[in-house]
Amino acid sequence: MWRWIGVLMMLWTGSGQAVCPVWSPAKAGQEIARLSEQIARWDKTYWQQGRSEVKDEVYDQLSARLKQWQQCFGYERRAEAIPAAGGTVRHPVSHTGVNKIKDQAALRQWMRHRRDLWVQPKVDGVAVTLVYREGLLVQATSRGNGLEGEDWTAKVKALKRVPGRVTGQLANSVLQGELFLRRDNHVQQRMGGMNARARVAGAMMRHLDSELLNDIDIFIWAWPDGPPSMPERLSALTRAGFALTELWTRKITRVEEAAALRQAWHRSPLPFVTDGIVIRSALEPAGQEWMPGEGNWVVAWKYLPASQIAEVKAIHFTVGRTGRIAVVAELEPVKLDDKRVQRVNLGSVGRWQALDIAPGDHIQISLAGQGIPRIDSVVWRGLERTKPEPPAPGYTPLTCFYASVECSAQFISRLVWLSSPAVLNIDGLGEAGWRALHQTHHFEHLFSWLALSKEQLQNTPGFSAGRGLQLWHRFDMARRQPFIRWLDALGVPLPRAALKALSERRWQALQERNIQSWQQVTGVGAERARRLVEFVHQPAVQALVNWLRAQGIEGF
Repeated sequence: MWRWIGVLMMLWTGSGQAVCPVWSPAKAGQEIARLSEQIARWDKTYWQQGRSEVKDEVYDQLSARLKQWQQCFGYERRAEAIPAAGGTVRHPVSHTGVNKIKDQAALRQWMRHRRDLWVQPKVDGVAVTLVYREGLLVQATSRGNGLEGEDWTAKVKALKRVPGRVTGQLANSVLQGELFLRRDNHVQQRMGGMNARARVAGAMMRHLDSELLNDIDIFIWAWPDGPPSMPERLSALTRAGFALTELWTRKITRVEEAAALRQAWHRSPLPFVTDGIVIRSALEPAGQEWMPGEGNWVVAWKYLPASQIAEVKAIHFTVGRTGRIAVVAELEPVKLDDKRVQRVNLGSVGRWQALDIAPGDHIQISLAGQGIPRIDSVVWRGLERTKPEPPAPGYTPLTCFYASVECSAQFISRLVWLSSPAVLNIDGLGEAGWRALHQTHHFEHLFSWLALSKEQLQNTPGFSAGRGLQLWHRFDMARRQPFIRWLDALGVPLPRAALKALSERRWQALQERNIQSWQQVTGVGAERARRLVEFVHQPAVQALVNWLRAQGIEGF
């Protein structure tokens, strides 16, 4: 059941917000059948062998995707069943499950008519019922379908962190809680789920003893028909040996307090894996009224997964200024942390081919350093897989100084590069602006824009007269940029630090250098020296140098 609860949550988050795919009924039937069969195989292994073949977050998101497809194409919704769970032990008090809210506004609405509210971490593990009679643990039952579950009494009694004997108010009690994998200083934001849920489930369902049982602890989150006062409940649980509940339960009165705790616990070291927070009212109905799906006095506000599954909508190729071809996947929009991600760089053509990604596939993505989206893996491939043809190879740092149909991508990349702040610093002119100028004025080469007049710029479609005049002034300022910046704009294959260290301030002096003298420059090895000699003597480059000389650019 814990897997299916996670699945339902996903319908409210990132990938669950996707639009319906544009498929024929026949294709929809095939895609739904394939994914249904795969999930059924995963379920069989998980429930019958206690082993997970897929990460929890991947399972949750693909299962949510399957449900979305079924809804999109009108497939009959069936009552949720737990494959191969087979539990027949009746819970003395049903597990209600926890409804999910998706944001702070939804929580504010839920809190409006409720009082005596408390917040706990949503510990990620396996739900269980504990029954104590005359102070002894007499029954432990897996969650199952919320009404019935499997008998886990022997396994739970073997857990050293679950009290086998209690006294006082708990001597005759029913408790509901989470068996979880004990962790040292687990930071959820950085470490993610680590498949902790599946590992606990596997340890509990295997027939043989597992060493992992020594690391399993319990967090009690419900005491049906317990004391009406939450502080009294927490204190009694602590005295009985369930100390974590009191340690990690906070009283709140405002939604901002819940949001602050959610953020703090996401980023702080905890003794367990979590996937959000739970907000509950201490005012609960009698245990006999608890039913699956009807626990309206408690909600969960889950974290967005550290990784998301997104469908690949298209594959695009870009040619950079040096001729390198990069592959970019256009995705259905997903949210990672606070970022809306629609594109991810797949790297070179060779890497893309090795990954074997086509439109219609589903990939798992996460954020790398500095919040840059990256691909983690391909998690599901579509039935029909048609890949676009990449551009023909042959682009190099010495191609596309002059405009042509074949050179369109690299030529524009060169223009975008030279206008960047670190090069000629032509502020306010990006790719779209360069394309508009090129389309109207038909640039012959990389520096044709220097010859444009005020009138030509002011009359460029898409540019106001004011913007055209402003751009003319910026082009004029670019003329006065230092020689080394113009070398960078030209594409001389020198690292920026080496450019700044150059003593020469004339093009002719660079042409006089041979391979050996280039190697005397910091950061220049034999291969780069060879490429520098080739570059400065390239006829196309020399033609541009002559043109820059005619324009009066310093150093040429």
